[in-house]
Amino acid sequence: MNLILIKLSKKFKFKLTFIFIYLIILIRLFNIFIFKFNFMLIDTHAHINFKDFKIDAEETIQRALDKNIWMIIVGSEYKTSQRSIKYANKYEKGIYSAIGLHPVHLEDIKIENKSKDNSYSFYSRAEEFNYDLYKKLATFEKVVAIGEIGLDYFHIDSKNDILKVKKKQQDVFRQQLELAIKSNLPVIIHCREAHEDLINILKSFKKEYKNFLPKDKPWGVVHCFSGDEDLAWQYFSLGLIISFNGLITFSKTWDDLIRKMPLEKFIIETDCPYLTPEPYRGKRNEPLFVQYVANRIAEIKKLDIKKIAEVSTNNARNLFNV
Repeated sequence: MNLILIKLSKKFKFKLTFIFIYLIILIRLFNIFIFKFNFMLIDTHAHINFKDFKIDAEETIQRALDKNIWMIIVGSEYKTSQRSIKYANKYEKGIYSAIGLHPVHLEDIKIENKSKDNSYSFYSRAEEFNYDLYKKLATFEKVVAIGEIGLDYFHIDSKNDILKVKKKQQDVFRQQLELAIKSNLPVIIHCREAHEDLINILKSFKKEYKNFLPKDKPWGVVHCFSGDEDLAWQYFSLGLIISFNGLITFSKTWDDLIRKMPLEKFIIETDCPYLTPEPYRGKRNEPLFVQYVANRIAEIKKLDIKKIAEVSTNNARNLFNV
């Protein structure tokens, strides 16, 4: 009798396990179906124009478009800015360009990060910012922002004159802010270990150009936001919004901020090929994975994924006029 009960118990457990796996598969398929046909997302910061996508850039773009994911391909120097326009021009809709000179490209330097979450290594050749060349790029129809631009003190080579490098970054940043104003485009701002100087520049810029900045919408975004709540509200008060990426899927650092921030104050991004979200951490990132960023925000704010998709997409379309 006991043997019969044991056999029945094993069969029951097996059936339960099978049913559980079957339900998981059904839920995932259902989520894919809903995701594909009922709402869209915009990856507001993708580097498909980087060498990491040299072989399969168009396939990567198409994978995202097939799931109703649009993207902004962001330049970091003149050649990658040109390339972002080239890709954007190949598609009737859904693919846009941002052009700008990233602060790390102002010096000859080896850029390296060996962390598990954001591993990369490349040599950066110094580029002198040419206002007229970038101004010409900004006139292309598919260009929707100036970026990414800003300050990066983290990567400054200690062998260089640090104060001189910082001043150069600040000067070029100001020039590109002015370019954005004159081109009637929003800005995508990069900041690493330089928030105090960045805010001071932005305050001064806003004061000087207040009559030219929009009153009813944001005029820029601090991408890959790395600050705390207080810093976020300082940026909000300057008329900017912030952006989140895969970092929030494996770090709880920003959970409280995400819970408290107004829905109109954020957009989402991948910053691919870097900062890959769970469950693909350690692999190359791509625009398709922006859905995991949206899902994590939905979990933190206890809202439906559809709501976060709607809000983040509207915020992006409002900022970038797409």
